[in-house]
Amino acid sequence: MSGAFLHTVFDIAAWLAAAAAVHWLSRRRLEFPAQSFALPYVAALVFGAGLGAYLFGSVNLWLSGQSGIARSVEGALAGGIVAIELYKWSAGIAVRTGSRFALPLALGIAVGRLGCYFAGLDDFTYGTPTGLPFGHDFGDGILRHPVQLYESAAMGVFALLYALAVLNRNGFVVTNGFYLVLVYYGAQRFLWEFLKPYGTLIGPFTLFHLLSLSILLYAAFMLATAPKARSLHERAVA
Repeated sequence: MSGAFLHTVFDIAAWLAAAAAVHWLSRRRLEFPAQSFALPYVAALVFGAGLGAYLFGSVNLWLSGQSGIARSVEGALAGGIVAIELYKWSAGIAVRTGSRFALPLALGIAVGRLGCYFAGLDDFTYGTPTGLPFGHDFGDGILRHPVQLYESAAMGVFALLYALAVLNRNGFVVTNGFYLVLVYYGAQRFLWEFLKPYGTLIGPFTLFHLLSLSILLYAAFMLATAPKARSLHERAVA
């Protein structure tokens, strides 16, 4: 099978995994903001994510000395965040609406990155050369860091920990899960960027270093200013 075909298969699998996560959460009888399923909200999210994916993906490609159009998961995440914050501001929505997306996001990235791994060199998500025994030859005879698998494993760990927190009815994690996954994603992505062959933008830092740091700081601010979450057990008996 070609790398492009496998990438598409895992892209579809990632969306299905995210949908399964939404369904699993719905069966846990958790309270999530209704605004995040409103049509204008979803439209803003899709538009922002699509624009961010191609904008940041393509700019990073050009900064790395390559031509063409590319898309980026992190770019989609950043674009979606900006679009939703602008939409909420324009609509006068003060409630925080991202909590239902924590598990779907983590699980979707964990599955989707496998497609990046199987896509090989054409995907331009591989790592820098390494002498470590688990280096992977993507077809050019050079052992490289399989950073796609690093990220997949890291996000899989978050998804597992989040699911356990849900089963334990942890109110703080459920209420602030989206910002927790953003902090976690931004931190681990910042580290993996040092193992990628991307062109730098400021000093040793690539575009995605700066984007990862921006996402992390945004989420940290939202966590620091979050209202105190009630225990889910308290809600059940209130």
